[in-house]
Amino acid sequence: MHVRPFGKILGQITDGLLQAQQGLHHLIWPASCMNCHASVSQDDNLLCKDCWRELLSCTGGDYCPACGCDVSAYAILEGACPGCWDRSFLFDGIIRCGVYTKCLAKMVLGFKKDRTELGHVLGPLVKSAFEGSPVHARVDLLVPVPLHWTRRLTRGYNQAHVIARTLRGAHTGICGALKRKRRTPYQPTVATYPARYRNVKGAFSVCRESAVSGRCICLVDDVKTSGATLNECAKALKLAGAKEVYALVLAVAGQTLSQGKRI
Repeated sequence: MHVRPFGKILGQITDGLLQAQQGLHHLIWPASCMNCHASVSQDDNLLCKDCWRELLSCTGGDYCPACGCDVSAYAILEGACPGCWDRSFLFDGIIRCGVYTKCLAKMVLGFKKDRTELGHVLGPLVKSAFEGSPVHARVDLLVPVPLHWTRRLTRGYNQAHVIARTLRGAHTGICGALKRKRRTPYQPTVATYPARYRNVKGAFSVCRESAVSGRCICLVDDVKTSGATLNECAKALKLAGAKEVYALVLAVAGQTLSQGKRI
């Protein structure tokens, strides 16, 4: 007669009890989608099937490596799409997770407004985008776009720094040398591109030039629309001696072309 080892039997009993406990927990406190709060099954991974479908549709397209907007790979000429041929970016390229719409837009807004638990979904998403980019191996430092200290105090955290923490590696550290010198109105409340550029002009500086001099920098932020904030950050970093400056964002807004301009 074959006798099973006691340790194996105990393990099976423990597994059974854990499964029963999880089932009871799910019965008393039904799991909900982290984004839309719809009920989800135990097999769903943090989001419901509809949100996963929307998220994949927001993140699956080709994009311009200069401005980050949706574009066919065949429309890119000399590293830029038709929508940004007449625009000058001070950052050397952009990496994005997806388009600022549908599920991704809702998650990014929630992440900015105290829902840091959404980082469990957004973190792996941004890490995949970063590690899959051609510049990943060249990046020396991650530099979160800074908040003014008054907004940092009110919010309690800088969402760009939270994103950067998910990307930190053995050879890629986080640098806080970039500072916001003055408080500016929120960019989404500023209507036109020229006004957005004026709004953040001269708003950033580097407090320790030696920290960024000669380095390849990756700026980290949540959303890019006009690119004005990223431009000013890149300008400050390059004036401090940074060799290259790239940008990494969760989402890119302003996908529509109107008379050759993104709106």
